[in-house]
Amino acid sequence: MQQTKPRSIITDLNPMSPISESYRTLRTNLQYAEVDRTLQLLMVTSANPREGKTTTINNLAVAYAQAEKSVLLMDADLRKPTAHQTFQLSNRCGLTHVLTGQAATSEAIKDTSIKHLRVMPSGSVPPNPSELLGSRKMDMLLDELRGKFDLILIDTPPVLAVSDAQIMASRCDGVLLVVNARSVKRQQAVKARDALQFVHARIVGVALNQTSTKEMSSYYTYIQA
Repeated sequence: MQQTKPRSIITDLNPMSPISESYRTLRTNLQYAEVDRTLQLLMVTSANPREGKTTTINNLAVAYAQAEKSVLLMDADLRKPTAHQTFQLSNRCGLTHVLTGQAATSEAIKDTSIKHLRVMPSGSVPPNPSELLGSRKMDMLLDELRGKFDLILIDTPPVLAVSDAQIMASRCDGVLLVVNARSVKRQQAVKARDALQFVHARIVGVALNQTSTKEMSSYYTYIQA
């Protein structure tokens, strides 16, 4: 069986690069969203696949960990999970095993090579992702994790693909929407925003990905929604 090549995380490999600085700027801007309400559970999603949401959440997790925050990255993309590949972890025990009562929370949380950053991989791909994410067990898990980490970052499938993102958005303190500036159509981004607002999600910003190389220092731009 061919193994997937691990994804590089630039904020870890080259923390002094302009792109890494842009992730730190995004982190700082998100902290301003906490003035009136704590942003402890932050979901990161996109309108469509391949807009950079997973790359964004991975690098944002490292950026927060570098600021000495205790961070958990939860892979709630139960259809196409990648966190275990990125961080080179076993996926034999993860989120789905906790939600189905097959494992304790502590068993599903894995250490990484990055200080202050831990990961809860997806676990086995289930036949009913939406039902698991919308379960009472998920609510209980999120409540438990709030008491253990400064920040929980949650990766989900794209908003327009399946209902999973809407289900999780209603449970989080905020949602960061990643938009590929080169490929996404405006109406798709608006449709994703409307879908999130329909479930009363709190959209704290939009990260514009793949902007002009002339604006590399603004590779990820924060826009208050």
